[in-house]
Amino acid sequence: MTHYSRGDVILVPFPFSDQSTTKKRPAVIISSDKYNSLSSDVIIMAITSRIDNLSFVGETTIRDWQDAGLLKPSAIKAAISTIEQKLILKKVIMWLTSSARIPHRQLINKPS
Repeated sequence: MTHYSRGDVILVPFPFSDQSTTKKRPAVIISSDKYNSLSSDVIIMAITSRIDNLSFVGETTIRDWQDAGLLKPSAIKAAISTIEQKLILKKVIMWLTSSARIPHRQLINKPS
């Protein structure tokens, strides 16, 4: 059985907000390691490569996206979901640390 930790980047069938269907996409685990070991679920946030329109609270650009095993510049979306661990398709990489993320406001307010 695979062990999942907070910060792991995984590939999952992420549900749309209307729950009508899913889209295979990367996500980051945000639930605690204790929760992940005691539960059959994990709590995740979606990752997107559409980073031009980040405007919601919680959306964060991933600085080291290549080191995180992602194919394109990416950001964490303000979309949280709980899924069963058995639905995880693949563990892309372990430990997307806080130093690998840039708060979106920091990008907007960056001096020229």
